[in-house]
Amino acid sequence: MTNKILPASIFSINEDAINQRLDNFILKKFKKLPKSMIYRIIRIGKIRINMQKVKPYYKLKKGDELKIPSIYVSDNKKNNIFCKNDTNNLSKSILYEDKHLLIINKPSGIAAHGGSGLKYGVIEYFRKMRPLDKYLELVHRIDRDTSGILMLAKKRTSLALLHKQIREKKIKKEYIALVHGSWPSHLKKISAPLLKIKSKNKKMKMLINQTGKFSETHFQVKKKYSLTTLLLINPKTGRTHQIRAHALYAGHPILFDKRYGDNQLDIKIKETKQNNRLLLHASRINFNHPKNGNKIYINAPLDSIFTNYLNSLT
Repeated sequence: MTNKILPASIFSINEDAINQRLDNFILKKFKKLPKSMIYRIIRIGKIRINMQKVKPYYKLKKGDELKIPSIYVSDNKKNNIFCKNDTNNLSKSILYEDKHLLIINKPSGIAAHGGSGLKYGVIEYFRKMRPLDKYLELVHRIDRDTSGILMLAKKRTSLALLHKQIREKKIKKEYIALVHGSWPSHLKKISAPLLKIKSKNKKMKMLINQTGKFSETHFQVKKKYSLTTLLLINPKTGRTHQIRAHALYAGHPILFDKRYGDNQLDIKIKETKQNNRLLLHASRINFNHPKNGNKIYINAPLDSIFTNYLNSLT
């Protein structure tokens, strides 16, 4: 193990960097730093823009002065090892690719990006596997335990245009989830504001609260089983953990959801079924291609674990 100190840095933002997120800008400048470290020093205010503390998602403006303090780095090579199985799974997961986009069917259990104690996620894996690609950024995020469609942009212009579609609600997503109990067929929409809090164990959680952000999710019953219901879900807003929190609010949590689920119900299910992954999958997306404007429709099949589980139900 070797230790070193990176000297303090000051950057004056020019036209090449405007509209980039602060966290993405720093991650590119300091590629060898753990992502969790970067987010921590942004969060506690060590990194400042124009002498002000800012959020990781702050969009850089021309003329901004970015100050980064000296950073002590412990280089533990064990933390730099990629999981071979994850790399193979991601290589096989590509659903669509051209010069502008890379779309994958993300396996459950792999984070979209590093941070919160995780050194690597999907974006770090692909940057490592494709060193000749000059630009790779996440267009959006999905939870670590959720499987399904995840889009990466291969050009900065593509990222900006897709983010514009997200803001204008032109990107449509559909999820599949298996929830506990018999979902009422008349319950087709939940509009309940979500507020982000930290629990006693310091984990982030979204709760229904009138002071939270407007959140809306549409639900459609696909099939009912004896103890569970398979749903098609269309989130109309894109809040963190929105589907999981709204399912819990409806009284029908998603199976094997360790944060928003019902452990006692899961235990009863596990007596006859073997599974430990969250049964939530991003199955479909449609959007306008950022280069030519053509409508793109992408479908992501369920993995064998989810499919086999459904086939075993009665």
